[in-house]
Amino acid sequence: MSREKKANACHCYLSVRVFFLVIILIVLAFSMRVDCAADDGTDDYGDGTTNYDSPAAQEILSELVYNSVSNYTSIFKDDISRDYGFCITDVDSDWNGAFNFSKNSNFVSACARKTRGDLTKRLCTAAEVKFYFSSFLTTTSTKKTNYLKPNKNCNLTSWVSGCEPGWACSAGSKKVDLKNGKDMPARTTNCSACCEGFFCPNGLTCMIPCPLGAYCPAAKLNKSTGVCEPYRYQLSPGKPNHTCGGADNWADILSSGEVFCPAGSYCPSTVQKLPCRKGHYCRAGSTSEQKCLKFTTCEAKSENQNISAYGVMFFAGLSILLLLIYNCSDQVLATRERRLAKSREKAVQSVRETAQAREKWKSAKDIAKKHAIGLQTQFSRTFSRRKSLRHSEQLKGGGQAKLGSDAAWPPVPLNSPGASQEIHVASKGKKKDKSDLTKIINSIENDPDSNEGFNLEIGDKNIKKHAPKGKQLHTQSQMFRYAYGQIEKEKALQEQHKNLTFSGVISMASDIEIRKRPTIEVAFKDLTLTLKGKNKHLLRCVTGKILPGRVSAVMGPSGAGKTTFLSALAGKATGCTMSGMILINGKVESIYSYKKIIGFVPQDDIVHGNLTVEENLWFSARCRLSADLPKAEKVLVVERVIESLGLQNVRDSLVGTVEKRGISGGQRKRVNVGLEMVMEPSLLILDEPTSGLDSSSSQLLLRALRREALEGVNICMVIHQPSYSLFRMFDDLILLAKGGLTVYHGPVKKLEEYFASLGITVPERVNPPDYFIDILEGIVKLSSSTGVTYKELPVRWMLHNGYPVPMDMLQIVDGMAAANGENSSPGPNISNAESDSRSFAGEFWQDVKFSVELKKDNIQHNFLKSNDLSDRKTPSVFQQYRHFLGRVGKQRLREARTLAVDFLILLLAGICLGTLAKVSDETFGSLGYTYTVIAVSLLCKISALRSFALDKLHYWRESASGISSLAYFLSKDTIDHFNTLVKPLVYLSMFYFFNNPRSSVLDNYIILVCLVYCVTGIAYSFAIFLEPGPAQLWSVLLPVVLTLIATNNNDSKVVDAIADLCYPKWALEAFVIANAKRYSGVWLITRCGSLMTSGYDLNHWYRCLAFLILTGILFRAIAFFFMVTFQKK
Repeated sequence: MSREKKANACHCYLSVRVFFLVIILIVLAFSMRVDCAADDGTDDYGDGTTNYDSPAAQEILSELVYNSVSNYTSIFKDDISRDYGFCITDVDSDWNGAFNFSKNSNFVSACARKTRGDLTKRLCTAAEVKFYFSSFLTTTSTKKTNYLKPNKNCNLTSWVSGCEPGWACSAGSKKVDLKNGKDMPARTTNCSACCEGFFCPNGLTCMIPCPLGAYCPAAKLNKSTGVCEPYRYQLSPGKPNHTCGGADNWADILSSGEVFCPAGSYCPSTVQKLPCRKGHYCRAGSTSEQKCLKFTTCEAKSENQNISAYGVMFFAGLSILLLLIYNCSDQVLATRERRLAKSREKAVQSVRETAQAREKWKSAKDIAKKHAIGLQTQFSRTFSRRKSLRHSEQLKGGGQAKLGSDAAWPPVPLNSPGASQEIHVASKGKKKDKSDLTKIINSIENDPDSNEGFNLEIGDKNIKKHAPKGKQLHTQSQMFRYAYGQIEKEKALQEQHKNLTFSGVISMASDIEIRKRPTIEVAFKDLTLTLKGKNKHLLRCVTGKILPGRVSAVMGPSGAGKTTFLSALAGKATGCTMSGMILINGKVESIYSYKKIIGFVPQDDIVHGNLTVEENLWFSARCRLSADLPKAEKVLVVERVIESLGLQNVRDSLVGTVEKRGISGGQRKRVNVGLEMVMEPSLLILDEPTSGLDSSSSQLLLRALRREALEGVNICMVIHQPSYSLFRMFDDLILLAKGGLTVYHGPVKKLEEYFASLGITVPERVNPPDYFIDILEGIVKLSSSTGVTYKELPVRWMLHNGYPVPMDMLQIVDGMAAANGENSSPGPNISNAESDSRSFAGEFWQDVKFSVELKKDNIQHNFLKSNDLSDRKTPSVFQQYRHFLGRVGKQRLREARTLAVDFLILLLAGICLGTLAKVSDETFGSLGYTYTVIAVSLLCKISALRSFALDKLHYWRESASGISSLAYFLSKDTIDHFNTLVKPLVYLSMFYFFNNPRSSVLDNYIILVCLVYCVTGIAYSFAIFLEPGPAQLWSVLLPVVLTLIATNNNDSKVVDAIADLCYPKWALEAFVIANAKRYSGVWLITRCGSLMTSGYDLNHWYRCLAFLILTGILFRAIAFFFMVTFQKK
């Protein structure tokens, strides 16, 4: 704050102590030079006139001036660095840039000749310099005064001509000590005009040299205005013999702009001004002319060069480079896809040809077998009966072996790539005992109503862990041939055993070695979910279990809690209070311990629309299958899913989005299911997978799911009123009534039998599921002869199974006993409670309380730690990061049009701001950079919102399945660094070359890269934490507000503290510093004054960049925390 107070005290345009030190150095420099010259007898006019214009004399004077400045600069370097290091970083360099007259010191010799050797007696001493600049601190005027306080030489009683602006006097015969900072010498004799190259302040009778880049000629009187041009002072009235002198002031460009070398000219010395030649340009305060670049037009006396053509060429080159990168990347991906498609087609053709050859060989073998049997019958007549019988038995045994297992076409169970290797062992007739898995599955099929716990360990520890056949395959052709060969064998097996059950598969696999999936059984007892804060039951007293190897359907009318039930099983029910018990394989364990082998298919088709069908499936397989699984096996899994879901024809088609049409809705639904099937789950939960599908698509999907169930997968799905043929494909049914009460839970084939026992029979030509749901909805009225109402059905089921009836439902039991069908529900208390809270304040409080509870549940679920019991080692974070990079990279390539629009908008912003916001030398272009910070921040934030705002649902689904959140976040951020590097180039290609500031392109680019990195992190936080609409509003509002705070010149400490935390303040400071460093010489006072007023420091350039980068890192950490904490489950 002390810096701002000093700036206000000296009227915001100079610093007294800076000027004091500057002038002390100048005076001492000239003192040493002249004193040395006097010692050599060069100023002795009594004995003769010294030739000051001789080259030898000028060289000696220049050498003396340079040495004296260097010596006295080292004396005051510590003071300058300590007090004014904010505007002078390199004292030696800045001093040489302002006061090194060694190259052209003609004005010194001219002044020595004009003053007849008393130059030393006309230069200001340290005391006079201190008095001159300290007078600005004591003035109370709000404007800069053009005179000083009365002093020893200029006062009310003594005002000689040397006191006038542009004039100076000599000390006469008195000796002058220029280093004396206390006493001001008497200097009132031999007054004359100030020498050219010097300035003489008003109210002092001494001279101070002008800095390099200044033009200080003798003034000439403009008789029409009475002003001594090119300066601003006028002649004093009453002095007819007084004439114009020299320069009278040197400060910042606003108060002493006439001293600066004008634009369009350059000043090699402070007394010489030359016009810029054609092909060159000269900025204000230039000491030399700068050659214009090629392809630019620079006429004579040009103030600047027009380099807009370079901007156009730069942007054109950048566009061509980006197009080449895009086309090359697209060509590489397309070539790779074509190669894979060709390998796939060859594999399919090879497998089909092999299958056809095997069929022909099998037919020929059957014919030969028939002939062999005929020959056997003929030969048997010629042999003895004993020998004939023995030979017949041997042949019969061989025939059965051949019929049972064909060596060239072995019947293998599903998902058994290594099964063919064990056929030889099986053909020998060695029988193994039934495994525990087979026994358990048989018991399930024989007694599906058993309530015993399903106690199976994950994985079969007795299975030998031989490397599968796919591990030995390396090329794509081999992998595809292997995968399609297995698929064809599985198809043949399905044709041979159309009605094969899960136990049948296990039994068939008992003689061969297969890779079995771990099994999961979920049992639930008195499962009840109550909405927090509202005391509303979503699910009540649900008891039962879903079994591996079976497909269970959950049905019921709207509001029955079907989705809630599945969410509770999957551990995704938040905002609810859950009571009851859920057992996993007969043990009380968290469902999150098995999330790596649990698949959950949401009702909405959450699929990446800018990826193809195969790319979506492959990404899920890479990240969720076991990391140890060979690639050939992964190819088999993906190809099997594509084949079973009927997606072969659209495998290379984009899924599509709302804006861009892709595959059909039914195909999209199947892809949604396929994302979970490719990870080979043990428990697969689906929420209305057949909604929006026609009958054929539904049956295709359900056949694929039944095939998964044959491998031991526990499948449970919500379904709405299926057709009868589709309904018969389910194994078990959970029928829920409104309020989440169970009406039936058991095998589908026993559903009608149970309702018939209640007196409810399905009419002819009526679909049973439709009829039962209509009853639960109250649409179909039951006849009074049945003695049952639809509200009694949940209680009937509880009594049928011996489950306890809730207290509030005992009235229904009493009514049933009294043959009274009226409902006496616990409505009064609940309705009263609801009516009591219907006021606005009550509803608002309930909503707030519910929201807080929901957020609390989300945080607990997201940070809940549980042991991994899935026995599956998925890829590491780094491996998943690589997979994410590939996916996000493809998505960005397919969004090239959107990216091009972003670049075009930045380009237009650069043109507008570069043309309209011209660089101001007084503020070093801070206005244009202010607009730049706002524009770049706003546009880059808006575009960065798309990175996370559009993929929230996809992330929630993937993270719930165990995919790394860190890999997802880092991959998005890494790919977005392309924009971080390219967007500043696009903007600068127009802004810099149209605005043409003094700072370099590299400095501007580095600052913009750090700025874009900073605001991108802020945009991530908005995109993740807020909805799209509010996120966009905040992205627009925040840059404007923070920039206003950062540029506010209020003296409030609170505002200054807030401004120090605003990224626009640091970005603006970095821009101004990069520009201010290019101003030297005559600009030194302007630079210090401007930096002091803004509170900037030349030494803070790297600090500004570091703050921007740290802000970006901090907000990325906040965004990641929001992403893993406030996500929906």
